Amino acid sequence: MKHLRYLNKYFYKYKWWIIPGVFFVTISNIFGVVPAQVIGFAFDLITENLVIYRLFAGFERQQIMYDIFSAGLLYFGAVVLALYLLRGLFMFFMRQTLILMSRHIEFDMKNEIYTHYQELSLGFYRRNNTGDLMNRATEDVNRVRMYVGPAIMYALNTAVQVVLIVYAMFNVNSTLALYSLAPLPVLVVTIYYVNTGIHDKSEKIQQRLSSLSAFVQERLSGIRVIKSYVRESQTRDAFAVQSEDYKAESMKLVRLQALFYPTMLLLVGLSTILTVYIGGLQVINGSISAGNIAEFIVYVNQLTFPVTMLGWVTTLIQRAAASQKRINEFLQLRPDITSGNVATGTIAGAIELKDVSFTYPDTGITALSNINLAIKPGQFVAVIGRTGSGKSTLANLIMRMYDANSGSVEIDGIDVKQRDLQHFRDQIGFVPQEVFLFSDTISNNIAFGLDNLDHNAVSEAARNAAVYENIIGFEQGFETMLGERGITLSGGQKQRVSIARALIKEPKILIFDDCLSAVDTKTEEEILSNLGRLMKGKTTLLIAHRISTIKNADLILVLEEGRVKEQGTHAELLSLNGSYAEMHANQLLEEEENKMK
Repeated sequence: MKHLRYLNKYFYKYKWWIIPGVFFVTISNIFGVVPAQVIGFAFDLITENLVIYRLFAGFERQQIMYDIFSAGLLYFGAVVLALYLLRGLFMFFMRQTLILMSRHIEFDMKNEIYTHYQELSLGFYRRNNTGDLMNRATEDVNRVRMYVGPAIMYALNTAVQVVLIVYAMFNVNSTLALYSLAPLPVLVVTIYYVNTGIHDKSEKIQQRLSSLSAFVQERLSGIRVIKSYVRESQTRDAFAVQSEDYKAESMKLVRLQALFYPTMLLLVGLSTILTVYIGGLQVINGSISAGNIAEFIVYVNQLTFPVTMLGWVTTLIQRAAASQKRINEFLQLRPDITSGNVATGTIAGAIELKDVSFTYPDTGITALSNINLAIKPGQFVAVIGRTGSGKSTLANLIMRMYDANSGSVEIDGIDVKQRDLQHFRDQIGFVPQEVFLFSDTISNNIAFGLDNLDHNAVSEAARNAAVYENIIGFEQGFETMLGERGITLSGGQKQRVSIARALIKEPKILIFDDCLSAVDTKTEEEILSNLGRLMKGKTTLLIAHRISTIKNADLILVLEEGRVKEQGTHAELLSLNGSYAEMHANQLLEEEENKMK
């Protein structure tokens, strides 16, 4: 139960649901136990009145006795029916409190998990797959809900019912009660040994389910690649293998449960046999009446449901414990990036990196080494270099998606670690290299960074990103719904929508991470022309591969193996006749070859 202790805060929060729930459980079980006593009394009444009825055989009084006898039976039947109706009413109240409470806890847990996911840094998502994260927030939470709702409700119901029934049995005859309850210790030992097996198998089932979910999510995301390479059958076979592993683990649990429940029912049946046999001997000795045997049989049968529920509740608790353990593993993680408390109005946009080095913790790859850089407010700085030279890492450090291993990144002279993250990032417009659009309308995707949708601002941002004409060409224009990850649009259109999303915020710092690679030269010139007007007064960092994109920058950095190899303007770098000049010559040659084709 140690993993489930995390839920105690929710029980405290909803204590005013639990307290009346326990009250309703107790009352409903009182109305469930009393009918057994009424039945026992009625059975004795029947036995005694049958003898009297036969004594008056042949006399007129026999009919009178029959009428009295019938009225008594009708009365006792009505009492039993009323008691069970009252029990049903309070069981309804019991479910309305405890089961509804479990739904509220489920709601709170899902929100807590999702909020915690939002707080974790990018490194966390590099180490964990999406399918597993989704499974912990859905399937695992659902299993925990079965614990905080049905499991607790039936556990309370079982405990109260057993206490009331055992008390009633000992109140009638302690010897018969002891014999009737003799098989229960064997049941307790059986449950003890089965618990461990259920817990281990439940945890393995959840792990298999997470793997299966991750497999499906990844394959569906890459369906175009699968179809392009005609790998449908291989993917289907791989899915079958994953499903088989999940089925095998599930069948192990089913076999264990299949043995568990019949064993419990066998022990309950043994209690009934002992009740009839020992009770018969007690009746012969005159210790109890025949009605007491009937009463005990009702008690033993009433114990059948709690004992059956005990097995089911045990399974629920063990599966919930396995799921809560998986949830706790992530909830106990602390984000690598924590927000500072400095929120000093609008930033000017001065960026300075002092001896910054960074190594990715999960791979051990050194991305940047001893980077020193000073960018003035409103300056246009371009970064160029080969793949893996550290360009994107530089952008991520400035936005504080990661923290530098050594050195410092300062914005307006204040270390980014001291700045309030939300306030700071809200003033940055970022266009990632891997464009991500949501399954929403184009207008909502562009206005994603705004608190309120402004159609005029959306249209203006689309024009500045040179995507306006494409959008109004769609049948529904800006209200066109995009598929998953923006699959409705071409690569270039997605990049330009992503640029519009950054521009609409009117940020003080603009970061473009190779966002023009999928557009043609003419469109690139149009976008750069618009950006030239919009970037005035804004600090701009443009990462690119094409020199034609960055030649007008105030400062160009050439990165190589995580270090600044060259820096200067376009003309200055060409005059150095180094790496930049070599890249420039190669790209000119490539353009000439393309023209000849």
